[in-house]
Amino acid sequence: MKVTVVCEYNASMSSPEGVAAYPEGLSVCLKDMFGSFGYETTLITYDDKRHAEELTLDVLQNTDVLVWWGHWYHNSIPDETAAMVADQVNKGMGFIVLHSGHHSKPFKRLMGTSCNLIWRENNEKERMWVVDCTHPIAKGMFPYVEIEHEETYGESFEVPTPDELVFISWFTGGEVMRSGCVWRRGRGKVFYLRCGHETNPTYHLEQVRAILHNAAEYVKPTVRISEYAPDHRPVAPEAKN
Repeated sequence: MKVTVVCEYNASMSSPEGVAAYPEGLSVCLKDMFGSFGYETTLITYDDKRHAEELTLDVLQNTDVLVWWGHWYHNSIPDETAAMVADQVNKGMGFIVLHSGHHSKPFKRLMGTSCNLIWRENNEKERMWVVDCTHPIAKGMFPYVEIEHEETYGESFEVPTPDELVFISWFTGGEVMRSGCVWRRGRGKVFYLRCGHETNPTYHLEQVRAILHNAAEYVKPTVRISEYAPDHRPVAPEAKN
């Protein structure tokens, strides 16, 4: 399976906290993680000056699962790129959106809403409760996954009602958040996983890595098309005498 990881670089990743969390860099951590699952993995990075130009139509057409992490520089991604991503999801490509990628252009395009939520950076405990213990993404996670230090997100999360709700998170401050959600778009599936702030080493946790492995297997294409069915009114067959 071919996985493409798109990951933003921002200055907080070079802060003492960011370096302590991901000495290898967050983008490399994500690439190496999906590579460790046995996938052929490509990394594309962007920032305020680079716009993920390598994420071409050819790359997307040859990607089974696209993984997206972004935070500060969502507007660095051209609208045309976001449209290509959404189009390929509708044609069957799997899409995993991480943490503050909820405001990424491709995710917002697929959701059709603001995708706003409440948040604060406070390194509180997160307890990610399994709400569907039969779901393949939650395999091995029951009853919850505990993350000792994370950024807090909370409801309301302005997205369409998920087609499948896998996790709900609770934080020490009392907030709750739909933190593991699946939407079906066309022939593709989108999975959003809330955790993963760039100064918290969340993606080194074995349970979180297992969730992402499960998610990649779940959203990978079952049907992939290159063109949509034609939009026309077929000619009625001639009546037989």
